[in-house]
Amino acid sequence: MPWIILFAPLISAAVIVLFTQKWKNLSALISIAAVLVSLAASITLFLNAPDSAATATIPWLDFTGFGVPFKAPISFTIDGLSKAMMIVVTFIGALIHIYSWAYMADDEGKSRYFAGLSLFMFSMLGIVFANNFLMMFIFWELVGVSSFILIGHWYFRNAPAAAANKAFICNRLGDFGFLLGILLVWVATKSLDFEGIKQAIDSGNAPFLAVPAFATATVVLLFCGTIGKSAQFPLHVWLPDAMEGPTPVSALIHAATMVAAGVYMLARIFFIVKISPDAMQVIAVIGTITAFGAALIATQQNDIKKVLAYSTLSQLGYMVMAVGVAASSAAMFHLFTHAFFKALLFLGAGSVIFACHHEQDIWKMGGLVRKQPITFICFLAGTLALMGIPLFSGFYSKDSILVAAYEHHRILAYFGLFTALLTAYYMTRLFVIVFFGKAHTEAASHAHEAPVVMWGPLVLLAIPSVIAGYASIAGHFLPVPEHHGESIVPSLAIGAGVIGILLGALLYFGKAKDPIRIPLLANKFYFDELYAHIIWYTQDLLARICAFIDRWILDTAIVRGLSSGTWATGFVMRFAQAGNLQGYALLFGAGVVALFYFILFIK
Repeated sequence: MPWIILFAPLISAAVIVLFTQKWKNLSALISIAAVLVSLAASITLFLNAPDSAATATIPWLDFTGFGVPFKAPISFTIDGLSKAMMIVVTFIGALIHIYSWAYMADDEGKSRYFAGLSLFMFSMLGIVFANNFLMMFIFWELVGVSSFILIGHWYFRNAPAAAANKAFICNRLGDFGFLLGILLVWVATKSLDFEGIKQAIDSGNAPFLAVPAFATATVVLLFCGTIGKSAQFPLHVWLPDAMEGPTPVSALIHAATMVAAGVYMLARIFFIVKISPDAMQVIAVIGTITAFGAALIATQQNDIKKVLAYSTLSQLGYMVMAVGVAASSAAMFHLFTHAFFKALLFLGAGSVIFACHHEQDIWKMGGLVRKQPITFICFLAGTLALMGIPLFSGFYSKDSILVAAYEHHRILAYFGLFTALLTAYYMTRLFVIVFFGKAHTEAASHAHEAPVVMWGPLVLLAIPSVIAGYASIAGHFLPVPEHHGESIVPSLAIGAGVIGILLGALLYFGKAKDPIRIPLLANKFYFDELYAHIIWYTQDLLARICAFIDRWILDTAIVRGLSSGTWATGFVMRFAQAGNLQGYALLFGAGVVALFYFILFIK
């Protein structure tokens, strides 16, 4: 089953690229069929595989260099963690494929789009199943490549092309640190296999990792992979720009898949992470900064997809913070619930954008509750889950993170609670502007419900968005943290959510324009401008200096100067070879005079 799950999307991508690009609908059907095969196989594997870890292995690299054995097989790990992630990825991926059938119906690059989706599914599932760092890193890079393809789907426009490059470069920066961390792990344990590394640490055969500085450096470098892939501060800037891709791609990247890979990796290697308390402190602080900062920025965004993008950044910050406070099970629990309601919100946003003739500005929408009742109900379910309202899935998973933070680091917990207030505020703002009041444009006034192939996935995602947080349900997929009934945190979280909802409703209900304008937040703390200046005065400055040296010194002064000087010398000397006897006699006489001069007067 693991082979079927993994390779069905790859075969689909290969068939589309090599044979069916001319037939767009056939390409889409092949891609959808492949992901449905992966989903069916995932369900079968989930129901039948034992809870204990099992491995399917094909030998790949196996040699001895400098007296040290090196092994890196193609190896699958089937355990509770991978099975839960496998179900989430294939289920949401299948719904996004089906949704894309309608959303991308008239797109000229439909075949290329579905080939990219299939390649992405193959890459993400490879990360889920990997049981060693080398295999994980290979698929980690494949996810980066396939996301580059999908974000830049409309490559003939400047914005998507720039966004794809930005995502690729930011991920490469994080991946460089990740690769260095992997090398340090191998130096310390002489193994890349997760089980082998764990055994080396438990048995004391990794003396380097017993050195606090080495352990901290190793864990922080591994965490760099999460900073890039899960868009944590300061490499968070690529994720909002990734909204330039098609909306189903946004749902795929921002829900259960690409951005969740970093959190999943931390949970998979938590036995390494926990050896360094200092590194865990760094992880917790970075996650908190990301969660709080992204929530602040989201309060002033007007693009419906960018509001949801910054929401994703904020929720990923919660998950990373949970890992930093030694609550990796809470992080995975929130990843599990977040996958459903964030995919629902992005696909719901796609339904709204589709109905409003591809308009994304929330201030050009309005009154859609009457035009799109099914989308409205589903979007409401996702919004309440994201806010963490009781009885919805997000409440239970976010509550488990806040409780863990409260027990380990009170200041981080308070920032988390204020972030929960901001989440309720900006989502109420979004919801009220889009669905209530009057239609602000002609397109919004003529909006209509999306076709069933688009709202069907919304309904299917709305169900787990409501119930996936219940321990009786979530516990079948992954370990659910125990609920601390005696903690004050759930009450504080509910209070924060209620305050945020009231503030958002009071400030934005019936408004035709934003009554609050904070340029610092609207311009995303000017991070893009800051990075542009840093690049301009470092990399670009060096490039300009090199260009000057190449153009004016090497090319003009040296290469062209020598060639021009040679030509000029030849040009002048040719006058001495005029073929005139009198001229030759004159030159001969002048030469004799000069020779006597040197002999008589220069000693």
